[in-house]
Amino acid sequence: MERHDLLHEFPEFRDKIHDLKTTDNHFRKLFDEYHEVEHEIHKYNSGTENTTDEHMHELKGKLLFLKDEIFAMLKN
Repeated sequence: MERHDLLHEFPEFRDKIHDLKTTDNHFRKLFDEYHEVEHEIHKYNSGTENTTDEHMHELKGKLLFLKDEIFAMLKN
């Protein structure tokens, strides 16, 4: 199963992601939360753990929300 970490999602922002992680606490919190949710989704998709469809839907919605917020910060 393919992973969707931020460096692969936004390769054009690699340097800015690094800079914001080290200088912006809010960005760092979003970055960490994104990767925690992405890791959890990957566990379920790979079959190492089971969950309900409802829970998976909630996780994917949360991941999309975080990704949108992170992208908005990267564009500025």
